[in-house]
Amino acid sequence: MERSDMSVSSTERGAFVVAVPSVGEGGLDARRSHHFGKSPCFTAVELAAGKIERVDVIANGSHSEGGCQAAAQLLASAGVNALVAGGIGARPLAILSEADIDVYFDRQRKTVGEAVAALAAGELQPIATAQICNHHRGQEHGDSC
Repeated sequence: MERSDMSVSSTERGAFVVAVPSVGEGGLDARRSHHFGKSPCFTAVELAAGKIERVDVIANGSHSEGGCQAAAQLLASAGVNALVAGGIGARPLAILSEADIDVYFDRQRKTVGEAVAALAAGELQPIATAQICNHHRGQEHGDSC
Protein backbone atom coordinates (compact mmCIF):
# COMPACT_ATOMS: atom_id res chain seq x y z
CA MET A 1 0.00 0.00 0.00
CA GLU A 2 1.20 3.50 -0.78
CA ARG A 3 0.20 6.67 1.01
CA SER A 4 -0.13 9.29 -1.70
CA ASP A 5 -1.32 12.83 -2.20
CA MET A 6 -1.13 12.44 -5.96
CA SER A 7 -3.95 11.56 -8.28
CA VAL A 8 -4.97 7.91 -8.30
CA SER A 9 -6.62 8.13 -11.70
CA SER A 10 -5.62 5.26 -13.92
CA THR A 11 -7.96 5.61 -16.84
CA GLU A 12 -5.00 5.57 -19.24
CA ARG A 13 -4.56 1.88 -18.30
CA GLY A 14 -8.27 1.10 -18.41
CA ALA A 15 -8.52 0.60 -14.66
CA PHE A 16 -11.40 1.50 -12.37
CA VAL A 17 -10.75 3.35 -9.09
CA VAL A 18 -13.13 2.91 -6.17
CA ALA A 19 -12.84 4.96 -2.96
CA VAL A 20 -14.06 3.94 0.49
CA PRO A 21 -14.18 6.31 3.49
CA SER A 22 -11.81 4.78 6.04
CA VAL A 23 -10.23 5.31 9.43
CA GLY A 24 -6.76 4.76 10.83
CA GLU A 25 -4.03 4.42 8.25
CA GLY A 26 -6.44 3.38 5.52
CA GLY A 27 -5.80 0.38 3.31
CA LEU A 28 -7.71 -2.81 2.57
CA ASP A 29 -7.83 -3.94 6.21
CA ALA A 30 -8.92 -0.52 7.47
CA ARG A 31 -12.22 -0.10 9.23
CA ARG A 32 -14.75 1.82 7.16
CA SER A 33 -15.77 5.28 8.29
CA HIS A 34 -19.50 5.81 8.74
CA HIS A 35 -19.39 9.52 7.95
CA PHE A 36 -18.40 10.41 4.40
CA GLY A 37 -17.28 14.01 4.97
CA LYS A 38 -15.69 13.45 8.38
CA SER A 39 -13.75 10.40 7.28
CA PRO A 40 -10.06 10.83 8.16
CA CYS A 41 -9.08 9.39 4.78
CA PHE A 42 -10.28 7.51 1.74
CA THR A 43 -8.77 4.26 0.60
CA ALA A 44 -8.62 4.29 -3.20
CA VAL A 45 -8.45 0.87 -4.79
CA GLU A 46 -7.57 0.46 -8.45
CA LEU A 47 -9.28 -2.53 -10.05
CA ALA A 48 -8.44 -3.99 -13.43
CA ALA A 49 -10.29 -7.05 -14.71
CA GLY A 50 -11.76 -7.49 -11.22
CA LYS A 51 -8.34 -7.68 -9.55
CA ILE A 52 -6.69 -5.19 -7.23
CA GLU A 53 -3.81 -3.47 -8.99
CA ARG A 54 -3.01 -0.69 -6.53
CA VAL A 55 -4.11 0.71 -3.16
CA ASP A 56 -3.59 4.38 -2.22
CA VAL A 57 -4.69 6.42 0.75
CA ILE A 58 -6.05 9.92 0.19
CA ALA A 59 -5.98 12.13 3.28
CA ASN A 60 -9.22 14.03 3.84
CA GLY A 61 -9.15 17.66 4.90
CA SER A 62 -10.89 19.07 7.93
CA HIS A 63 -14.67 18.77 7.82
CA SER A 64 -14.93 22.47 8.65
CA GLU A 65 -12.99 23.33 5.47
CA GLY A 66 -15.92 22.97 3.08
CA GLY A 67 -17.62 20.10 4.88
CA CYS A 68 -18.72 17.10 2.88
CA GLN A 69 -18.56 19.10 -0.34
CA ALA A 70 -14.78 19.44 -0.02
CA ALA A 71 -14.43 15.66 0.36
CA ALA A 72 -16.50 15.13 -2.79
CA GLN A 73 -14.34 17.59 -4.72
CA LEU A 74 -11.21 15.86 -3.40
CA LEU A 75 -12.34 12.50 -4.81
CA ALA A 76 -13.34 14.09 -8.11
CA SER A 77 -9.89 15.68 -8.47
CA ALA A 78 -8.22 12.35 -7.58
CA GLY A 79 -9.76 10.56 -10.56
CA VAL A 80 -12.03 8.25 -8.57
CA ASN A 81 -14.71 6.41 -10.59
CA ALA A 82 -16.86 5.06 -7.75
CA LEU A 83 -17.48 5.45 -4.02
CA VAL A 84 -18.83 2.90 -1.54
CA ALA A 85 -20.51 4.66 1.38
CA GLY A 86 -22.97 3.94 4.17
CA GLY A 87 -24.65 7.26 3.48
CA ILE A 88 -23.94 10.66 2.01
CA GLY A 89 -25.61 14.06 1.88
CA ALA A 90 -27.43 15.39 -1.16
CA ARG A 91 -24.90 18.15 -1.96
CA PRO A 92 -21.79 15.98 -1.98
CA LEU A 93 -23.74 13.32 -3.89
CA ALA A 94 -24.57 15.94 -6.55
CA ILE A 95 -20.89 16.94 -6.82
CA LEU A 96 -19.87 13.31 -7.25
CA SER A 97 -22.60 12.77 -9.82
CA GLU A 98 -21.46 15.82 -11.82
CA ALA A 99 -17.94 14.35 -11.78
CA ASP A 100 -19.29 11.01 -13.12
CA ILE A 101 -18.49 9.20 -9.86
CA ASP A 102 -20.98 6.43 -9.11
CA VAL A 103 -21.98 6.06 -5.45
CA TYR A 104 -22.86 2.63 -4.07
CA PHE A 105 -24.59 1.99 -0.76
CA ASP A 106 -23.28 -0.46 1.81
CA ARG A 107 -23.53 -0.53 5.60
CA GLN A 108 -22.80 -4.24 6.12
CA ARG A 109 -19.12 -4.67 5.30
CA LYS A 110 -16.75 -3.68 8.10
CA THR A 111 -13.49 -3.25 6.18
CA VAL A 112 -12.46 -1.50 2.99
CA GLY A 113 -11.41 -4.80 1.41
CA GLU A 114 -14.80 -6.40 2.11
CA ALA A 115 -16.62 -3.40 0.59
CA VAL A 116 -14.45 -3.39 -2.54
CA ALA A 117 -14.88 -7.15 -2.97
CA ALA A 118 -18.67 -6.76 -2.73
CA LEU A 119 -18.63 -4.02 -5.37
CA ALA A 120 -16.40 -6.07 -7.69
CA ALA A 121 -18.76 -9.03 -7.28
CA GLY A 122 -21.76 -6.89 -8.28
CA GLU A 123 -23.38 -7.19 -4.85
CA LEU A 124 -23.85 -3.46 -4.22
CA GLN A 125 -26.54 -1.17 -5.58
CA PRO A 126 -26.32 2.53 -6.41
CA ILE A 127 -27.39 4.69 -3.49
CA ALA A 128 -31.14 5.41 -3.42
CA THR A 129 -32.89 8.62 -2.42
CA ALA A 130 -34.02 7.05 0.88
CA GLN A 131 -30.39 6.39 1.81
CA ILE A 132 -29.25 10.00 1.42
CA CYS A 133 -28.40 11.65 4.74
CA ASN A 134 -30.60 14.55 5.69
CA HIS A 135 -29.04 15.44 9.06
CA HIS A 136 -28.00 18.85 7.76
CA ARG A 137 -31.68 19.74 7.69
CA GLY A 138 -32.07 19.13 11.42
CA GLN A 139 -32.85 15.42 11.28
CA GLU A 140 -30.79 12.76 13.03
CA HIS A 141 -28.72 10.31 10.99
CA GLY A 142 -27.10 8.06 13.55
CA ASP A 143 -23.73 6.84 12.31
CA SER A 144 -24.71 6.12 8.74
CA CYS A 145 -22.86 8.77 6.78
